[in-house]
Amino acid sequence: MYWLTAIVRPFKLNDVYNRLNEEGIGGMTVTEVRGHGVQPANKEMYRGNSYSNDFIPKMKIEIAVSKDDLDRVVESIIQSAQTGKPGDGKIFVAKIQQAYRIRTSEIDLDAI
Repeated sequence: MYWLTAIVRPFKLNDVYNRLNEEGIGGMTVTEVRGHGVQPANKEMYRGNSYSNDFIPKMKIEIAVSKDDLDRVVESIIQSAQTGKPGDGKIFVAKIQQAYRIRTSEIDLDAI
């Protein structure tokens, strides 16, 4: 089992969600986040003063997947979130030691 964290542009969230649903991946957690990376900062005006906002809005998608589904899910996210410009995001993958479903006490793959 793997814990996949994807950081994508906000306007790409629906594309990623729809693609993952097509792939049969329904369980995910989505969080609005802000980050700083390669993408240039936004320059904004407030009361006549210009300032730079270094933290860009992004969406964080977290999914627990089996080893068999991992490559397919990663490729689906890349294809549906990619614009080809800086700031498209990142995907991080970590191994899950164990998973439990609280309601039924199921363990590992049965829990996800």
